[in-house]
Formats: sequence, C-alpha cells, structure tokens
Amino acid sequence: MRLFAYFALKEEVNMIKAVKFVGIPVCDQEAALQFYTSKLGFTVTTDQPFGDGRRWIELKIPGAQTGVVLFTAPGQEDRIGTFSSVSYVTDNVEKTYGELSARGMEFTQPPKKETWGTSAIFKDQDGNTFVLSSR
Repeated sequence: MRLFAYFALKEEVNMIKAVKFVGIPVCDQEAALQFYTSKLGFTVTTDQPFGDGRRWIELKIPGAQTGVVLFTAPGQEDRIGTFSSVSYVTDNVEKTYGELSARGMEFTQPPKKETWGTSAIFKDQDGNTFVLSSR
C-alpha cells in the first residue's frame, strides 16, 4: 500500500508543467500590441473579441514557451502602470539594453551587475515595469 501511495503522490507533484502566460494590464490594447510586437519582437498567437469592446490578445516570446496576455479584467484597472513581478531573461543584458534603447525603450535602471547576475529595468507604454535579467 505504501508503494502505491508514493507513486500517487509523485504523480500529483508533477501536475503543473509550466506557466502558459502572464497577464499584463494595459490601457489601450492596440497601443500595447504595437509596443510588444515592434519593440520587443513578440508574436501574436491569439487576437479575438472578448466582450465590451475588449480583445483577448496572447503573444508568444520567440524561443520561449511562456507568453503574455495584454488584457485588463474589469475592476483591475488600478494595476496598470505598476511594478510587475515578471522578469524577462536574455543571454546578454547589456546588448539587449542597447538594442531596446535604440528602439525607444524607456529604462528606469540601466544594466547593473550583481553577484547573482546582471539586470536592467524597463517600462512598457503604460508604465508597467519589468526586469530584464541574465540567466
């Protein structure tokens, strides 16, 4: 009986495999779509009506499994323009910082080396703040 319980528990532990997407609250979905596709190079996987003039917009990060959704649920508008717990990974923070800066990306912190790696902080078109980090 104990052997069965071990395998049943092991199966439960592995139920969640990954993060499918994270939501990014935005004011203007069209402006956000332009920002994330033209400045960050994300690609559209879903863009469809979601009621009340809103759209469900899912974007993929090239080479990654996790995506982002540009959507603000009703009553959550106060989340727009705040610090996000999302940290994007790049192989070279300094190089990516240079490329994104050339595209007009606003950084609130240039690349900074720490004992754990290098990071920079940037804002999207609505003031949502994200970390750009080395692995």
